[in-house]
Amino acid sequence: MFSRHIIRDLGLTVSLAALGAAPVSAAPRFDPMFGDHAVIQRDHPVTVTGRSDPGEAVSVTLAGEVRQVRADREGRFTAQFGPLATAGPVTLDARAPSGSVVAQDVAVGDVFLCSGQSNMELEVRNAQDAVGQIRASADDQLRLMLVPRAVADDPLRDFRQAPSWRPAGPDSVADFSAACYYMARELRKTAGVPIGAIASSWGGSRISPWMGARAQAAVGQAAQSALVSLHGRDPFAAERAASAEWEKWWRGATGDAVGKEPWQPGSAIAWQDVPRIGPWEEWGVPALADYNGMVWFRREIELTAAQAKQPATLSLGLLDDVGRVWINGKPVAMSARSWQPSSFDVPPGVLKAGRNVLIVNVQDNYANGGLSGPAEAMKLGLGQGGELPLGGGWRYAVPASSPAGAPRVPWGDTTGSGTLYNGMIAPLGSIGLKGVAWYQGESDVDLPGYAERMKAMMEDWRRQFGAPDIAFVAVQLAAYGPPATQPVESGWAAMRQVQYQAMAWDAHGGLATAIDLGDPFDIHPGEKQEVGRRLARAMRAVAYGDPVSRSGPQAARAMATTDGGAAVEFTGLTGGLHMRSASQAIGFELCGAEAGSCRFVPGRVEGTRVMLAGDGRPATRVRHAWAESPVVNLYDEAPLPVGSFELPITR
Repeated sequence: MFSRHIIRDLGLTVSLAALGAAPVSAAPRFDPMFGDHAVIQRDHPVTVTGRSDPGEAVSVTLAGEVRQVRADREGRFTAQFGPLATAGPVTLDARAPSGSVVAQDVAVGDVFLCSGQSNMELEVRNAQDAVGQIRASADDQLRLMLVPRAVADDPLRDFRQAPSWRPAGPDSVADFSAACYYMARELRKTAGVPIGAIASSWGGSRISPWMGARAQAAVGQAAQSALVSLHGRDPFAAERAASAEWEKWWRGATGDAVGKEPWQPGSAIAWQDVPRIGPWEEWGVPALADYNGMVWFRREIELTAAQAKQPATLSLGLLDDVGRVWINGKPVAMSARSWQPSSFDVPPGVLKAGRNVLIVNVQDNYANGGLSGPAEAMKLGLGQGGELPLGGGWRYAVPASSPAGAPRVPWGDTTGSGTLYNGMIAPLGSIGLKGVAWYQGESDVDLPGYAERMKAMMEDWRRQFGAPDIAFVAVQLAAYGPPATQPVESGWAAMRQVQYQAMAWDAHGGLATAIDLGDPFDIHPGEKQEVGRRLARAMRAVAYGDPVSRSGPQAARAMATTDGGAAVEFTGLTGGLHMRSASQAIGFELCGAEAGSCRFVPGRVEGTRVMLAGDGRPATRVRHAWAESPVVNLYDEAPLPVGSFELPITR
């Protein structure tokens, strides 16, 4: 046996088990999806998973059926069962030589996964009528699971922070997704079985972080997924590759020659003293008072030879929205998470004795931006060489232009490639699902290829959960932004149309329109009860086969009329079309082929179509509600509104 002296010299922390003492056995435990109050999807094969001692024989019992399995070398066990057709309470336990576990209050019913960005993440307590809804939320047959935020470079088998099932009630509903809860509550009224709702969302996220490696490859992003995986194995190598991509992009966008870029120590751009650490909008510099774009920052550091040899960690506080760092012209890293203070390991060989030049590029896309600090958090840690404070002595320069489309590191949270899938979807394993509710798209506005990304993600999630027919229902973007007083081009409206197309292409896809539930001044409208009702309505169509529209009213085609106008026919209607607060349908536009040719025209409702009279000008297209925050007054009898669309006029 090692002596205590040798162990101390080796720098090891050793447990009694490692020194030869008998290990303490741990009784079996189920993975969170099968813990107390779990809901197991009916009519779907069940794969029960859990942990026990490595190599241990485990007897798993589900609804009276027994499976004898053995834990693998990592202590994981898997037990396969056939579908359970009868909804209601069911027994689930596991027994092994090390002990036993019984999952309490397990039920068979229907399970729904809710995911997306902040409008799905928004909690019941922050939605409308929160106090009354929370107070009356008790329902022991509605169970909720809230997945904690997590980022991972490779798919996780275990959650970093284990979630748990909780019966609906004031203590569990308040912090749960409002849209998801209200959808599940509505489905409880008609499904007649226990309902499980899993919320796994992250505010501000694009769709790409929710796409696994297979989905990334399907849309031509396999290289990005490979770079994320490399980051998990060798962060320095991944940072070098990502920096090379960024630097190549910069030279192509600006025309800067190699060696003449702003991150070089001898850069000739005009530097000025930074007034103080904090958002540049608060410096009192008129040109930066409302500036969104890039700013370069520079600071010099003096190091001794001994300090330069130390392993170094660079802390720069919050880089808002995103920062890329160089030292002595060599890349260090990019801040991957705009919501938390940045900290980077400095690659070996970058620091040197004497003068070192630290340069940071910060890009701000909205609201405040810059080296936001706080100043006391900014420092260079040098191991045994101590710390050098970096809260002062900075200079800045505003580039002549801020090129669009700067590459982000693919291991980021809200803009990464597969990082949220790896940390928040993959650990769910192959549990059975009845449907998926998806509320996301705000962060992908103006990014091409969304419908293809959505298709690839749906296929990949269905593969993971073992069913090609899992229902997907997406929420179409709500109104947000300045109301239009004349026809405009709108990326927000274009995204609504793309969302509809993505769901219409899918045989098991549905759409919940929210255009009339938005707020021009708040990207997070509080009316989530109606969002939940509309999600539930579409879910009944695609998950349960109920005879209701899976998308609400949608424009099917626009046909030319003899007077130079158009007749717009609709599909997905419940009953006929009706107008609110007016004798004509508003928000329609006739457009020519060229940009800027659209003009508002009144619509006349005739049953299930809308007639647009010609105005003597060329008309090749029809648009409706084509703005960030349009006013709409055309509904069917559900009632559901007609949302944004653009159609060519056929002759």
